[in-house]
Amino acid sequence: MSEVGVPSGRQRRWLALLGLGLVPALLLAGCGAGDQSAASSAACQKVSAVLSDGPDPGADPVGYAEAQPRQLRQIRTSDAKVHAAIDRLANAYEAYYLADGKGAARQQLRQASHAMDAVCPGATP
Repeated sequence: MSEVGVPSGRQRRWLALLGLGLVPALLLAGCGAGDQSAASSAACQKVSAVLSDGPDPGADPVGYAEAQPRQLRQIRTSDAKVHAAIDRLANAYEAYYLADGKGAARQQLRQASHAMDAVCPGATP
């Protein structure tokens, strides 16, 4: 019989299992966007600024795509993952523009946007 407020053996096991599940989750959460280096954070802010400028992507998606590649390629960062995502996004916008927003270019742009958001959460519209 356990005292009031003192967990029983079964409760202690459940608490231990719960703790084992929470520790890795908390560690992984600490490795996310809040742990970005200053270089990647600055580059992410520049990407957001570039993508928020220019034509309205909803009103003129092809014109919006045309405006992005050169500006995106001017962003410099020492973070290899952010740099790769920026290049991929710039290439996808260029392909989208050249394809007039049709065919595989739409999927390519969608995938590049997701990749960009994976390293810079919320960067793409």
